[in-house]
Amino acid sequence: MRIGVLTGGGDCPGLNAVIRAVVRKGAGVHGHEFVGFRDGWRGPLENLTRPLGIPDVRGILPRGGTILGSSRTNPFKIDGGPAQITENLHRLGIDALVAIGGEDTLGVATKLHELGVNVVGVPKTIDNDLNATDYTFGFDTAVNIAMEAIDRLHTTAESHHRALIVEVMGRHAGWIALHAGMAGGANVILIPEIPFSIERVCAYVESRFQAHYAPIVVVAEGAMPEGGDISSLEKGLDAFGHMRLGGIGEWLANEIEQRTGKEARTTVLGHIQRGGTPTAFDRVLATRFGVAAIDAVHGGDFGVMVALRGTDIVRVPLAEGTTELKTVDPTRYAEAEVFFG
Repeated sequence: MRIGVLTGGGDCPGLNAVIRAVVRKGAGVHGHEFVGFRDGWRGPLENLTRPLGIPDVRGILPRGGTILGSSRTNPFKIDGGPAQITENLHRLGIDALVAIGGEDTLGVATKLHELGVNVVGVPKTIDNDLNATDYTFGFDTAVNIAMEAIDRLHTTAESHHRALIVEVMGRHAGWIALHAGMAGGANVILIPEIPFSIERVCAYVESRFQAHYAPIVVVAEGAMPEGGDISSLEKGLDAFGHMRLGGIGEWLANEIEQRTGKEARTTVLGHIQRGGTPTAFDRVLATRFGVAAIDAVHGGDFGVMVALRGTDIVRVPLAEGTTELKTVDPTRYAEAEVFFG
């Protein structure tokens, strides 16, 4: 078989480990040939390819990012986009596609499969919010990067007697904020699933200062105050119609200063969470996903996504991974609230 591989959406640590595993087992064990599509769905849309054999994937296991490049191209927003993709795949003699991506990338894969394209999906989202899998690779690395930042910020907060706000990724789901905040000993964690009371946040901040410690507030980029208007934080829409958000951390710092009289500063981790070397957990998970994905292709089981359930890698329908987001359950948030203030 001749198999195409692409990575779409935001980059995250572990993508190269998936690519490596797909090619190493697919070519080395099953004898398949591979074509790398550049820059997500733009690759098959515009016929942008690169070689993808075993020599091309040597040494990429510990590398962050993706050797294939990525984009947020949505072919279903382009006139004739899906037809152009199917035509290009036919011209290149592509028998199947391995699509590595999150909600949007796999959503496109689902629609293309319905149009007759042989696709197997690999779940990728740094936010850990795909519904059909317990964990996605990249999430563990992002949490560890955020945790290390929080550890470092504790000492400077104590030295200057100021409140420090750490803004992390999480547009609709607060998994990174929850895990990093708990692991880093944050005094308040704010997530998109539960609108927060600014008065209560300020009370936690003042309580922490009264105990002669400086507070650390971890806030997901999509968190909002009760009755809050998010329009001032919108930074436009991407190709899939999602809002680009930014600024909740700075807004929070200003409110805390005005309401408590205490100095507050914001650190926005942003793309630092996406970059660099993946953790051991993410390397292993990504490798297992890649092996399972190429096994599905080899067996002709298309229209599925590989997923982690407990410690097992299973196959689920592609649509199952994209129909709804996996958000933080209130009981999980309640566990963290014990340590607020």
